[in-house]
This record gives sequence, structure tokens and C-alpha cells, in this order.
Amino acid sequence: MHSIKGQITVREGQIICTAFAKGKTHDFSLFKNAKTRINPNDMSITDKGYIGISKLHGNSLIPFKKSKKRPLSKQDKFYNRVISMLRVSNEHAFREVKIFRIFAGVYRNRRKRFALRFNLVCAIANRIKGF
Repeated sequence: MHSIKGQITVREGQIICTAFAKGKTHDFSLFKNAKTRINPNDMSITDKGYIGISKLHGNSLIPFKKSKKRPLSKQDKFYNRVISMLRVSNEHAFREVKIFRIFAGVYRNRRKRFALRFNLVCAIANRIKGF
């Protein structure tokens, strides 16, 4: 069994970029190491795992994290809810790829071919959506 981490970049529901790493890798570390470039005019809407992306890409939205010392206010919760609503199309794109089971579980084939197969699955998912 091989541990391979894959990452998808989505724009308006379309998968536009993929990145890979061997072993267990944090999402933000994979993003930095892949050197994925985002157009400065594009809004980056990420989850809580990408704290620090604002240093690399100023036009980004990150939800607030709750801590023991600082619970979230009603305004922070509303802000997080709005970000979640904007991320729905991204999550649907992840779901499309996970249907093919290449991204959902442990990859049991040759590591060499993972990127090729993953990109093919992403292309099929884009084609099904009409992109």
C-alpha cells in the first residue's frame, strides 16, 4: 500500500490544477511545495487547513478558528457560514473525483502512474460537468 497525497485546485466547479506528494503531507505544505500560482485577481476560498495563505495570496478567504480562550462570536460564525456556502462547488468537485475511488482510499497500484490516472479522472469529472 502506498501513501500518496493529492490536491485539487478548483475554479467555479472546474478542476484546473492537481498536485501530488509521497507520504502524509499537510495540505498547505503541499500547496507551497507545488508552487501553484493563483492569479492575484482570483479569490482563493480555502478551509481552515490553509492558515497562512494570505501571506502568499492576499486575495483569500479563510474561516475563523475557535479556541478555548476565544470562542467564535455570532459575526464570526456567520462569516464562516458564508465561506462554506461559497466553497460548496469546490466540495462537489472533490466528490466527483472521490466517486472513482482513486482519491478516497489507499492507492494500491504503482506510484509512478498515480499522477496520470488522477489527472485522467479529473478530466473525466470535468467532461461530465460539461467543461
